[in-house]
Amino acid sequence: MDRLLFGDNQFFGVNHMSEEKARAQAIRFQDPEQIIAVLDAAYDEGVRTFMCTTHDKIAAICDHMRANPTRYADFIFYPCMPYAHKYANAVTEDGPLGALKRFLPSEGLFDAALRGGVSFARKDVEGVATLLIDAEMKMFEGLKTPVIFLQNVVVDLLLGLGFKEAFVIFANHVRRRYGAEPGFITMNLPRLLDLLDSVGIENPIVCANINKIGFRMSGGMQAYNDALKQRRFRAIAMSVFASGAIPAKEALEWVCEQPNVESIVFGASGRANIRNTKELVAGFWPEPV
Repeated sequence: MDRLLFGDNQFFGVNHMSEEKARAQAIRFQDPEQIIAVLDAAYDEGVRTFMCTTHDKIAAICDHMRANPTRYADFIFYPCMPYAHKYANAVTEDGPLGALKRFLPSEGLFDAALRGGVSFARKDVEGVATLLIDAEMKMFEGLKTPVIFLQNVVVDLLLGLGFKEAFVIFANHVRRRYGAEPGFITMNLPRLLDLLDSVGIENPIVCANINKIGFRMSGGMQAYNDALKQRRFRAIAMSVFASGAIPAKEALEWVCEQPNVESIVFGASGRANIRNTKELVAGFWPEPV
């Protein structure tokens, strides 16, 4: 994995500290062209991996990348699924059958519907889950997706329910069908690592809040510190700036000193902030010789 990954919260009005800033960003990035302009800036600064939800607007980004393969030869997507709101919106806009057609995988409406129908009839969780994964991945067809993430809203729900088999289903399907590594986003890193160990998912890729002040780090700082020092997994640190509560230099210096952190995911709305982040990380976290 690259050391710096570019996130998408800023494109969809997500800011955990300021509703006003979130609204302003949502308005600014209503047009996918504005998102593409920022992604171009990141790509030109050497940040080539985009860790993104499966929001409807991302489909337009994918279309743009497919239409310009030479320009984006090294561009990588890390899809994060599911984006639940789009399903609800699709049913409202197109009705149940229209929504089904919109999201079914490309191997054919009949085959996918039959697979889903039989799965529902048999209460086959694996069949339904893999159908939904394929529906989410439809927009990324033909693009590089070496890691596919399960979003924290689902990860932490399954974690709370103790539904261990779901993690194995997800991991096996993305490996077999997409040749990708499974990744997991969570708000409770220590508990998730325990569960993944228990089902034999070794050295997992896990994205979690890791920052100097313990912002949104369920389980507490000490449990996270112990996990980073003692557990075998590949950590991606998110919310390193704690939504602006920690100055950039201080935040990045601290996270770059932590053991076992392989990547940092960050969001920015302009080239200057992207370049500044990249330069700070390069200074605090030099590439190995």
